[in-house]
Amino acid sequence: MLREALRLDPANPRIQVLLGEALLGQGRYEDAWPLMEARLDAPELGSPRPPLAEPEWRGEPLAGKRLLIIGEQGAGDQIMYARFAPILQAQGAEVTLLCLPSLARLFARSLGVDVAAMAGRVDLPDPDYWTLTASLPARLGVGLAGLPYAPYLNASARPLGRKIGVVTRGNPRHWNDARRSLPADAAARLLARGDVVDLAPEASGAKDFLETAEIAAGLDLVISVDTSMAHLAGAMGKPVWILLPAYGVDWRWLRDRSDTPWYPSARLWRQPQGDDWNTVLDAIEAELA
Repeated sequence: MLREALRLDPANPRIQVLLGEALLGQGRYEDAWPLMEARLDAPELGSPRPPLAEPEWRGEPLAGKRLLIIGEQGAGDQIMYARFAPILQAQGAEVTLLCLPSLARLFARSLGVDVAAMAGRVDLPDPDYWTLTASLPARLGVGLAGLPYAPYLNASARPLGRKIGVVTRGNPRHWNDARRSLPADAAARLLARGDVVDLAPEASGAKDFLETAEIAAGLDLVISVDTSMAHLAGAMGKPVWILLPAYGVDWRWLRDRSDTPWYPSARLWRQPQGDDWNTVLDAIEAELA
């Protein structure tokens, strides 16, 4: 259906992105990445082309060049794509990564590149090139078999003994949050365990992702719905169980798999049908027992 729609309207960026996401969900990355570039021409998709005079980086040699990498989308996306910044610096670039303020201290500690927070007026070095984070896989020719994987983020551990970190809800503004977040009864069931630490910032007191990472580093396991905490734990190489809804699953978790090439330490727990979190929690409790 999407291919037919694109045939009828080949210049429609929204259709190109929807087809790209469908192909990404099938693991057909080489076919999908070029289509995903159309997001820059559809401001309603949340990734407008930045008004910069310098050229966009399209794979040119980087030795001796200044490269500005601009974070886009949510915190989880910025965490997932941050793995590529050190790779580009290793190609000889002077890399500056522009990211959400809540990620700045963690990225500065872990990635070995210059980091600037998206907050107010930001003074940046004049780059030779710029790129958006979600364009990096296309520029680097990344496929399923060639993903640079975790861990690439780190933090000093806060010892907590044998504990499990839990996140039961994502950003309520996410288009699929009603499905991906646990309802109150399922969340209460998971949080009722005596060995559980609630990793939501309002419960943990963490002021940014570095402080959350310090808590996570001292845990044995993280159990999270599909939100930024799942990406953070995976990027740290922390064992993480990611709870996925039956419908609207993000493309990066692929289909019919319990693992993900993006985070080798992750295990995926999928709803067997819509709204059925009890079956998932039954299986998790049996595994923990």
